[in-house]
Amino acid sequence: MNFECLIGWRQVRARRHNHFISFISLLSTIAIALGVASLIVVMAVIDGLQGELRNRILGVAAHAEVGARLTQGKAADSESRTVGLAHWQAVRERLAAEPGVEAAAAFVRGQALLLAGDAVRGVEVRGVLPVTEAAVSDIATHMLGGRFEDLREGDFGIVVGVDTARALRAMPGDRITLISPQGVVTPAGILPRVKVFRLVGIFEAGMPEYDAGLAYVHLADAQRLYRMGESVSGVRLRLTDPGEARAIGERIERASPDLEVLDWTRTHVAFFRALQTERMATFIMLSLIVAVAAFNVVSMLVMAVNEKRPEIAILRTMGAMPRSIQAIFMIQGMILGVAGTLLGAIVGCVLALEMGNIVRWVEQLLESQTLPPEVYYLSLLPSHLQWRGVLGIVILSLLLSLAATLYPSWRAARVRPAEALRHA
Repeated sequence: MNFECLIGWRQVRARRHNHFISFISLLSTIAIALGVASLIVVMAVIDGLQGELRNRILGVAAHAEVGARLTQGKAADSESRTVGLAHWQAVRERLAAEPGVEAAAAFVRGQALLLAGDAVRGVEVRGVLPVTEAAVSDIATHMLGGRFEDLREGDFGIVVGVDTARALRAMPGDRITLISPQGVVTPAGILPRVKVFRLVGIFEAGMPEYDAGLAYVHLADAQRLYRMGESVSGVRLRLTDPGEARAIGERIERASPDLEVLDWTRTHVAFFRALQTERMATFIMLSLIVAVAAFNVVSMLVMAVNEKRPEIAILRTMGAMPRSIQAIFMIQGMILGVAGTLLGAIVGCVLALEMGNIVRWVEQLLESQTLPPEVYYLSLLPSHLQWRGVLGIVILSLLLSLAATLYPSWRAARVRPAEALRHA
């Protein structure tokens, strides 16, 4: 291919009488570079947002929850799970020793209404042991007021999210009435269980799902409130690698058929599936930009073939085969595609790696906040550059550039020498 490469390279470097072709060549290279850079930056930002949201969700939710397997005669709903997991201390120790499990903590889950004055809020109540809960979640690091460790057995303290506290207009130290839907049977009918708790802390996880709908109490207080006895709703696990949650859960279920594992990929499947769909849709739309930029090479090569018809005819009369002519123009187009792709990859990687600094610089320049935390729950635009993704974008751009050279090079190979020289 030395002959074809030499002429193809000279075609790119040569000065043209038709400056419009040179302009189209430069424009095609820049367009490919911009398309590749845009695709790399946007995908890095999307991956960063997904990672940030996942970390925030898993910082409060468990990587996996283990509970007693429901029998056939019990309804498969959340209320039936209040039958609880007996002998949970032994189960927790056994699960904590499983490969891939960093920590395990027991919990009690229930629904309740919180009342403070004339304000009412429905929440999910989670009974935990503060010491072990700190090993499986990051809730203790999200405290705005009070301390998570102030949840003590028998004190009936409660920790709520910042949105719940605002709705109840409550501050640490205030009294909050908790109404449990599990009632007490009396001659007058079924009455709900009512207990007054003291607000000992307020947290802000950065997710409305938790800030507005989750409250923590001590495990022993929750057991009394929901009549669990010595049982718990289940055991929450923190894993070394959250991506292995499904495999670890299946291994636990095989080893203990009486246990049922619900990992984070199932509890939040709709949310993460929506994020993945959005990522795929964005990738397809931005790939079209690269495709349009790559196919600018088609118009450039078609004009180059029409301009070089006499030269093509001379090469054919000198013995050049049609496939050699075709290879020359394919190499010419691919040089532009490779140059644009490499330039775009370099620019895109630099922008993606420095996205945080760029956003801060833009905010200082415009004297405004790009991502108000009260709206987006993020103060900075996260960016996570995946080199496998960059490689995939580069390969895609090169394939589109190659596809753009096929038709013009095929036309060049079909040029008839006699006819081209006659009209030269």
